[in-house]
Amino acid sequence: MSAHPPSTASAAQFRSALADLLGHRWRAEVHADEIPAPQKIAPHSAAIAAEVTVAGTEVGNGRLVLLHDPAGNEAWQGTYRLVSFARADVDQAMVTDPLLTEVGWAWLTDALDQRGAPYAAASGTVTSVVSRSFGGMSDEPDRAEVEIRASWTPLLGDGAPLALHVAAWEDLLCLTSGLSPLPEGIVQLTPRTTTLRPW
Repeated sequence: MSAHPPSTASAAQFRSALADLLGHRWRAEVHADEIPAPQKIAPHSAAIAAEVTVAGTEVGNGRLVLLHDPAGNEAWQGTYRLVSFARADVDQAMVTDPLLTEVGWAWLTDALDQRGAPYAAASGTVTSVVSRSFGGMSDEPDRAEVEIRASWTPLLGDGAPLALHVAAWEDLLCLTSGLSPLPEGIVQLTPRTTTLRPW
């Protein structure tokens, strides 16, 4: 992972946000790892990739990137930005549903709202496709999938840590993969240990 603490007054907040990203306790079906973060979008960044596995089979995956510009960014309406990608295979009947894209976007906004994660300037796309193989690959089964690409500005401070947004992103990833979020107050007895390094 590429993450360099800013040498400004916002350093403490960035360290706290980074600790929330790296220290999240993922549910058993989710395995997260550090990945290289983009270097040219913002002065400071961090990124993770996650896979959702059920019964030994990967059913979804995604990436979450944390960007920080202490000088602020007008398009972000703040100094932080989260950039998300979530993808999962779905039943072919789902991709023909004209409401799937709206539902996919609602998965994100509902997850943020239900986690109490304040945000601004959310934007993104929801794509559903069916892939069919031909020629030498014609024996491959048809594949249907949904992709949700989104970004939003987490409004941090005043009791609203980045941890709320990371938890909401986990909910989004699980919903996209066909899993329901864990009920409020339920703690896993055997959470999976990730390879993320502590700050």
